[in-house]
Amino acid sequence: MNELFSVKDKVVVITGGTGVLGACIGEYLALEGAKVVIMGRRKDEGDKIVNDIRSKGGEAMFLTTDVMNEDVVRRNCEDILAKYGKVDALLNAAGGNMPGATIAPDKTFFDLKVEEFSRVLDLNLIGTVIPTQVFLKPMVKAGKGAIVNFSSMAAFRPMTRVCGYAAAKAGISNFTAFLANEVATKFTSGIRVNAIAPGFFLTNQNRALLTNPDGSLTQRGEDVIRQTPFKRFVNPEELCGTIQYLISDASSFVTGTVAVVDGGFNAFAM
Repeated sequence: MNELFSVKDKVVVITGGTGVLGACIGEYLALEGAKVVIMGRRKDEGDKIVNDIRSKGGEAMFLTTDVMNEDVVRRNCEDILAKYGKVDALLNAAGGNMPGATIAPDKTFFDLKVEEFSRVLDLNLIGTVIPTQVFLKPMVKAGKGAIVNFSSMAAFRPMTRVCGYAAAKAGISNFTAFLANEVATKFTSGIRVNAIAPGFFLTNQNRALLTNPDGSLTQRGEDVIRQTPFKRFVNPEELCGTIQYLISDASSFVTGTVAVVDGGFNAFAM
């Protein structure tokens, strides 16, 4: 049997694990044989996800965390090492947006709330840097590992409205390339750092932005579909294969890249 894409017995830590993408990817990897650690703020939701995974035969645990608090994340890491003795992969899926960091169609740049802009930058970018600093240490000690950050289509194009989120995700892509080089040249080529950039999918956060109450597309939703050659939104499950590739031996010579899973959105041209 070819084990090139195997994640069996890999300890995979997922920040933002109670979100739509984190939960979906966590369940998939657990059912592929990984030992998944779901990390997030919402304990009730985290316990529900873990119990669901276990009911299907997968192995998972939940840890309450705050990706902006290094002491909390360090304790999370200590708990994981006490249970499993290693960390094979880190998925930095924590992130989000805030209304004040966006600019509505009837507003201008002068209406941007700098405080919320800063908080969005911190949550997405610093909330990736802190867990990476913490979980990279056991990887360096082991001489192997994989880190996958979560970028966005907004990192490639200056999309309207999402000013703070786009700046943060562009930072994620740049940080990914920086860290890949830093780790390989100063520690080991056994640790790879990559990112994934999903296309547009419907969540509770953006549903009202992309669809009307009757289910039809808003103008923004129509713009997205028009520029997506596949002519549909991405399903969270469609990210799982790329994630598995990036944390498995199949990508042993891949680092510093952003894997795009967007149905062709970023390749679209008039």
